[in-house]
Amino acid sequence: MNLKKNLENQEVKASVPCRVDLGGTLDISTFFLPLSHLNPATFNIALDMRTTVKLSPWRDGFIKISSKGFESAQFEADRAPFNHPMGLMFAVARFFNADGVHVEIKSSSPPRSALGGSSAAAVAMVAAFKSVVSNKSTEPIDPAHTALIAHSIESSVAGVPCGLQDQLAAAYGGINCWYWSMGKSGISFKKELLIDEANSNINLNILVAYCGIPHVSSDINSRWVKSFLKGENRDKWHQIIKITQDFSKAVKCQNFTLAASLMNQESQIRLEMTPDVFDKTGLELFESAKKNGCGARFTGAGGGGCIWAIGEKVLIDSLRYSWQEILDKVQDASLLDTLVDFKGIQL
Repeated sequence: MNLKKNLENQEVKASVPCRVDLGGTLDISTFFLPLSHLNPATFNIALDMRTTVKLSPWRDGFIKISSKGFESAQFEADRAPFNHPMGLMFAVARFFNADGVHVEIKSSSPPRSALGGSSAAAVAMVAAFKSVVSNKSTEPIDPAHTALIAHSIESSVAGVPCGLQDQLAAAYGGINCWYWSMGKSGISFKKELLIDEANSNINLNILVAYCGIPHVSSDINSRWVKSFLKGENRDKWHQIIKITQDFSKAVKCQNFTLAASLMNQESQIRLEMTPDVFDKTGLELFESAKKNGCGARFTGAGGGGCIWAIGEKVLIDSLRYSWQEILDKVQDASLLDTLVDFKGIQL
């Protein structure tokens, strides 16, 4: 479908938030299906470092994709590669049989920061293309359907099992616990809103830092998957499920002392399974958080990228100074100026 003419009349934009999380990996069907009797869950918070996708007209028969941190690329629509650094984005465009389109992706989060940016970009792309194809740009986009499309496309081209939490955080926004299961027609999820915008001061209780080193999530994730398939560390995954459930309850009750303790327990279990889940800076931040009475965890699958912390306000205020001292010594590392984003897809 040539979209050039549609887009000449009006460019289309869609934006979505990124996220921090706890209990990730359990959103991968490899884990949550055999563990379904334990009611596996994943917690995440959407952040206002949004990813924006703009669709504009381009050369007939071609797709061009531009994104900060990557070299712009264009291909004939039928020859667009899905094993390219931006292969996921080309795959999304081809799902809509699109050509004659230039996709520009702008993210306000650091590149490869383990905040779910690539999945968020896919959700924003799906929302933008749905808006163009339906010619109903003023109508709300169904967040569940949009997230599931983006997840299915990513799973088909990634070469490794993919979770669903990144897409859901992008599509819905907010502070949620997600419960995973198998429904009558496929993968199913239940969303539990933990804190709504009107009753939230949680920005005073969290801190997010970028460690200066990009992450490669597929490496650590693939090791967790291979180990799980061998029957290893099953007891640890049982513990992570219980911790995630209890952590979500603690956040809902705004008991940030308990939440901090549970977060550190989850991080410690992950460290035992994969010692490199924290890089050098991340490990320093983790130890600093514990000393200051806060919890800390890597985002996504770790191995670089971001670390986030939770705790009582006075302790987070103290931790901010401690983390800043550590980050000042690392090139490109910094505290991130970010807030909870209670909005998902925005057109």
